[in-house]
Amino acid sequence: MNISKLEQRALHALAQGGAILIEYDDRRKVVEANCLNREGWRLSGFSIGLFRKLKRRGLIASRAGGPYRITALGLASVRAQLDNR
Repeated sequence: MNISKLEQRALHALAQGGAILIEYDDRRKVVEANCLNREGWRLSGFSIGLFRKLKRRGLIASRAGGPYRITALGLASVRAQLDNR
């Protein structure tokens, strides 16, 4: 599966324990999507379009009304990356 650089960044943050928090308007339409890493820092460059793309491909999912997290397919699709700490 071809995955863009921004998708890779988001999936890598999610694979390390991050989550995607969604804000809805009154009609339950997505207004804002924020990707947070495990320390709570917001991932820059993450947009609603990128969120929809990841969701449509089945790389992320929400369980029991919680935040969106990476799926097994998402874990299999993400490439290994060095953790610069």
